[in-house]
Amino acid sequence: QVQLVESGGGSVQAGGSLTLSCTVPGFDFKTCDMSWYRQAAGKRREWVSNLKPDGSTNYTDSVKGRFTTSKDKAKDTVYLRMSNLKPEDTAMYYCAARSWGAGGCRPRSIEFNYWGQGTQVTVS
Repeated sequence: QVQLVESGGGSVQAGGSLTLSCTVPGFDFKTCDMSWYRQAAGKRREWVSNLKPDGSTNYTDSVKGRFTTSKDKAKDTVYLRMSNLKPEDTAMYYCAARSWGAGGCRPRSIEFNYWGQGTQVTVS
């Protein structure tokens, strides 16, 4: 059973920073993307960022220039560094990945099937 273990959420004032972590033992960084999503109370889940195996990244417009995703292969961990936080960033944040095996990761046409437990970020 693959587990994505998240940490790093908390409460901060507007303008502050937080770094979220997502640890995935045995994660295939060579072939798999890792994404972050968030869901605010009463709203639909929203994609936030994506980190590809080659290190390239993509972000939703509302967080560009403020959020950065990165990885530490030695720690099997992906990070989401969030700065200049705004009240509208308040949400539960989730990391997401696709299954992988000897042949590499499932294709991007397949939805993410592994999700972290979520970590709450509150900006006041």
